[in-house]
Amino acid sequence: MFDCLLFDLDGTLTDSFEGIANSAIYAHRKLGAPIPSKSDLLFFVGPPIETSFRKMFGGDESKTMRAVELYREYYTAKGWAENTVYDGVESTLNQLKSSGKRLAVATSKPEEFSVKILKHFGLDKYFDLIAGATFDMSRATKDKVIEYALEKLSADREKTIMIGDRYFDILGAKKNGLRSVGVLYGYGSRKELTDAGADHIVETPGDILNIV
Repeated sequence: MFDCLLFDLDGTLTDSFEGIANSAIYAHRKLGAPIPSKSDLLFFVGPPIETSFRKMFGGDESKTMRAVELYREYYTAKGWAENTVYDGVESTLNQLKSSGKRLAVATSKPEEFSVKILKHFGLDKYFDLIAGATFDMSRATKDKVIEYALEKLSADREKTIMIGDRYFDILGAKKNGLRSVGVLYGYGSRKELTDAGADHIVETPGDILNIV
């Protein structure tokens, strides 16, 4: 049914919360801002970091951009490695690749970090393309990353599907005329994914095989 599959990274292929939370806490500490609990930082998984800090600091642009710089300081040194691959992800990717599917990553995480993480875990070999955000913000939102991936792959939108754990993934897919799969093992709830209009919802990585 689908020849090309686009995967989100954080919350879909890997559980990156620890590194994201530690990076955000580091930024708060360096700014002298109140240190949030890790449970208060769950919303940082998925959207662009700028969006999350902007929300955290009430729209203060100066503080937001400084926080992003500090966040990346920690993430570049340690945060990227504070990460684990979800159970069942690699076997699912292997089966999809072996069956002739084209696989790509479309993530709001900066592309440089995304490539580094996937290489670290040996997952990069499954993907024809790893598309991420750019540091200069010219490609930052999920819909722009998906659009870029589709263009690079020359993908047929009717035969391409987006897979992710947050509403950003589902809405980004819709904006690009793609169908989507919401995964429940990441950081989005069934309600969030349903409200966003996910065409399919799965509980495990292996369930993706039944859809595509």
